[in-house]
Amino acid sequence: MINSINSAAELIAQADALIVAAGAGMGVDSGLPDFRGNEGFWKAYPALGRARLDFSSIASPHAFRDDSALAWGFYGHRLALYRATVPHPGFALLRAWGERTEHGASVFTSNVDGQFQLAGFDPQRVLECHGSIHHLQCMRPCGTDIWRADGFVPDVDADACRLRNAPPACPHCGGLARPNILMFGDGEWLERRAAAQEARMQAWLARVRRPVVVELGAGTAIPSVRHFSHSIVQRHGGRLVRINPREPQVPGARDVGIAMGALDGLQAIAAAMEQR
Repeated sequence: MINSINSAAELIAQADALIVAAGAGMGVDSGLPDFRGNEGFWKAYPALGRARLDFSSIASPHAFRDDSALAWGFYGHRLALYRATVPHPGFALLRAWGERTEHGASVFTSNVDGQFQLAGFDPQRVLECHGSIHHLQCMRPCGTDIWRADGFVPDVDADACRLRNAPPACPHCGGLARPNILMFGDGEWLERRAAAQEARMQAWLARVRRPVVVELGAGTAIPSVRHFSHSIVQRHGGRLVRINPREPQVPGARDVGIAMGALDGLQAIAAAMEQR
């Protein structure tokens, strides 16, 4: 483990660009749930457990059509939680490492919580591949508009997981609005915002030569983040530092796997960097 941590510190020190690739495990150290399995999900949302609704059932457009107060109870609770959550110190470590590189840091995340922006990362350098809970779109949708959710303050009955106040409405047609998040079985997600983020990421990648990906809390169950990390290694000559307590295996001998949680792993690397 010590050798892996030292190797990770060396890779980061030699990089001309830092790429942060983050899955749900990144937020656990900030106190956020990662919805791993029904037991953990229903512990966080007991009302959904009583109704035997799993994550994929409530995180779907069908839930908004069937019972918008319940669906917005779930997403409204999450929106309030993410607004109030303070990003853990690992975010600041990553920002500092990125600032030392020639091209700075970029972020690729499957998380919809907006924690990287809250932690001070440049919003123009963040790619949210599954969208953002802090942005809304029309449920139908009646057009392609995506707008910020700042004006919506959810009042949620946490015991029942139901929204008590009016849900957000589309400013164009007046119909129900939903989060601009890629849900399960979702054919209506508007990709325009994520596509613009992707274009900015690709333009930035074209300039870097020695990128290092620090991947955190990204598992194999929904492998969006892992696929991205591997693409940086394969297409851009990058190196990978994977921090994952359960699945730390890496694709190549030149990459580094660290079997730790996100914050513990980042702090261990930071300590090794200070000793260099």
